[in-house]
Amino acid sequence: MIGDIRETKECQLKDPMDLFHSGQVVKICAPMVRYSKLAFRTLVRKYSCDLCYTPMIVAADFVRSAKARDSEFTTNKGDHPLIVQFAAKEAQVLCDAARIICPFADGIDLNCGCPQRWAISEGYGACLINKPELVKDMVRHVRSQIDNPKFSVSIKIRIHEDLKRTVDLCQKAEAAGVSWITVHGRNIEERHQPVHYDAIKIIKQSMSIPIVANGDIKTLKDAENVHHLTEADGIMVARGLLANPAMFAGYEETPFQCIQDWVDIALEHGTPFTCFHHHLMYMMERITSKQEKKVFNVLSSTSAVLDYLNDHFGV
Repeated sequence: MIGDIRETKECQLKDPMDLFHSGQVVKICAPMVRYSKLAFRTLVRKYSCDLCYTPMIVAADFVRSAKARDSEFTTNKGDHPLIVQFAAKEAQVLCDAARIICPFADGIDLNCGCPQRWAISEGYGACLINKPELVKDMVRHVRSQIDNPKFSVSIKIRIHEDLKRTVDLCQKAEAAGVSWITVHGRNIEERHQPVHYDAIKIIKQSMSIPIVANGDIKTLKDAENVHHLTEADGIMVARGLLANPAMFAGYEETPFQCIQDWVDIALEHGTPFTCFHHHLMYMMERITSKQEKKVFNVLSSTSAVLDYLNDHFGV
């Protein structure tokens, strides 16, 4: 990380709020465990993605351990605007993490939406939507301890069954100085059920800060429809971008040039083979036959993957 960070010190950090004031819907790459790392962020930025998040990082580990910082966070000059997402449950720990990251990123996001059992049992993620005073306190602390007024502090939430509670949480966060709120339109129990876009619209109408819609957006057309349904200021996409990193540029499926770009970027960044291969499996899902997938998905080395891509796609 250190080499990358030194390089970043020379770059001009950006004000993410400028995107929300641009009059355009902000196109955002979601925080994804293992996947939304520097190499993938570099790829989606080439294809009209406006704002990228890191994978969720546990703030306490990040503050305590230089090893965790080196393994969890890398960036470079072109990686902006960038939001670092933290899991935290104590205001001062989140502040300490924000202070460390502040010179190298454009904002932090507090994860209040992860529904995984381990996160909730540790007091992280989606359980925070039931602790509005704590969320408010964490936002306020970061706001008061980071000197840079352009440094954004956002939260990503899920909704309650009783939407009044969600609106109350959002209004408390807004009062504490939150920059924007991303709403995944499902509650903690819901996984594959339809997304409640109507709930996102109600939240949007109750707030005066930007609201970002998240959940089941697979294509640019979906993004436009969700914007229309919710009036959200931004659209955040996870799996849709894994399947097609060129989605925001209007491609219906992953173009071969995007696959070539991924190969070039991943090799340049020294991306571990498993991650390199998994991204290609996602990207090629819609453009390969069952038989081709069977062969490609069991390849076990970078050279085998490169030979396959060259033989079958001329990449």
